[in-house]
Amino acid sequence: MAVQKHKKSRSKRGMRRSHDKIFHNKFLLINKKTGKKYLFHHITDDGFYRGKQIINKKNK
Repeated sequence: MAVQKHKKSRSKRGMRRSHDKIFHNKFLLINKKTGKKYLFHHITDDGFYRGKQIINKKNK
């Protein structure tokens, strides 16, 4: 196991942790056709991805 030689300062620790906040807020996009929100790089509920229908969902 790797062991550091010197203690990291508060500044360096903060710089490392500054990028963690990016992932706390999920990126939500709005579907232009339905107006529903979906996650970035994810397929929408009705089967669309990047404006193209990938999955055909039939209404039951």
